[in-house]
Amino acid sequence: MAKYLLGLDAGNTVIKAVIFDLEGRELAHAAEEGHSRMPCPGHVERDLGELWANAKRVIRTCLDKANIAASEIAAIGCAGHGNGLYALDRDGQPLIAIQSLDTRATGLVEEWAAEGVGDRTAPIARQRPWPSQTPTLLAWLKRHRPDLFQRIGTVFFSKDFVVNRLTGSRVSEVSDMSGAGLLDLAARRYDKALMAAYGLAESMHMLPPLIESADIAGYVTQEVATETGLAAGTPVVGGLFDVVASALGSGVSRTGSASIIAGTWSINQVIIDGPDLDGPVFMSSTFDRSRYMAMENSATSAANLEWLVREFFEDEHPEGVSPFDAACALAAAVAPAADDPLYHPFLYGAQQNGHARAGFYGMAGWHTKGHLIRALLEGVAFGHRQHIETIRKAGANFEEAVLSGGGSRSRLWPQIFADVLGVPVTVAVSRETGALGAAIAAGTGVGLFADFTEGATAMVRTDRHYQPNAVLSAHYATRYRLYTDINEAMTPLWRRLSEAQSLATGVAA
Repeated sequence: MAKYLLGLDAGNTVIKAVIFDLEGRELAHAAEEGHSRMPCPGHVERDLGELWANAKRVIRTCLDKANIAASEIAAIGCAGHGNGLYALDRDGQPLIAIQSLDTRATGLVEEWAAEGVGDRTAPIARQRPWPSQTPTLLAWLKRHRPDLFQRIGTVFFSKDFVVNRLTGSRVSEVSDMSGAGLLDLAARRYDKALMAAYGLAESMHMLPPLIESADIAGYVTQEVATETGLAAGTPVVGGLFDVVASALGSGVSRTGSASIIAGTWSINQVIIDGPDLDGPVFMSSTFDRSRYMAMENSATSAANLEWLVREFFEDEHPEGVSPFDAACALAAAVAPAADDPLYHPFLYGAQQNGHARAGFYGMAGWHTKGHLIRALLEGVAFGHRQHIETIRKAGANFEEAVLSGGGSRSRLWPQIFADVLGVPVTVAVSRETGALGAAIAAGTGVGLFADFTEGATAMVRTDRHYQPNAVLSAHYATRYRLYTDINEAMTPLWRRLSEAQSLATGVAA
């Protein structure tokens, strides 16, 4: 009997392959970093040929490391970043891949807001348009790149592209499609009125056949088996929106459970029984065959620390020490104080404000590099808190949370999250929660587990617990109010800055 599961995780920057046994232990891991290109300000794209080449490489490397027969892998699951826009032409060849950090459609979102487009999409998709949302980008291409738009045969997502290359199947599944605002959420199906609201009534044919996350999408082809070392005929399931996969892979599987992901995006989500809440949230997606995930998300999380380390720390850390660990050690050495600087984590804009920009506020001559790093760690946590307050106002309450993503690897940052949020925070053993969630979906799809909860119970283990410090929670409550006040004051100035930059770009052109 096959006794292992392969989980793939196709993020905005890195694709990973991890082989797990049925108790969640990692046999082998491989990762490959891709490259984004930015042809214009606000445009963030990637090369699909590179993505597939990297996927094949990590699969083969992982198999070689595991030293098992490929036939021992029972099934494959893939997670991937949601939204953005990945398109094949009508012949099934790669056409364009826009990542979920893209803000080119900010102006279109503002135009639609004035026209009330969100009032028409929200009752159906439980979501309003935002800049890097898939239908928004598709509408932008229709307006600004009509030549390319006319060539599109299939619109789907990063993990769907990997599944397509593995199996030849052109399909997508409900968690990604619902997270992108492309489904009637309650009915879990495509909707003509919804597409018409986006101005895309003629684009229904671009949406591929829809399956559930644990349904089998296809089987590894002989050609791919030769290229990767996989066994031809290995089942591949539809997979998961990566934030849902990370929640599942960190052990969040029961109604009312909360998952916080400090990755490229700030993800804050709670499992709910039905598609509706008492108030609006940024987006909702499916979780399993009957339940849903209420989410408040934005591109405002650990990508900020990645930027700071890349630009200022990669060459300034002790040999053998990760630059991220070195940066967090400097932050940990700083005793929190009322006059510490504040940081806004808007390197890639804010949730509904593509004009927003990052910034440090309140710096003084006595502040050190450690103060700035700590301000950044706190600012990211404040961004998460802002989203969580929206979720709670909508009626999705919780008393504790599981933290995953790159931010969970720090020993300091989870404690800051616990103190800022005022709830206990748990970190799972596995660092590769997205790949593990995908593997759990794969195991469910081939009958190794009855459902996601049984799979999570079998494969997820807890590593660390953090309790909030009452004194620091009060300190952060005061600083959070300053954070939000500065945010509000800066909003009109960010718009003016964006307009000035657009004018300067036009003059230069």
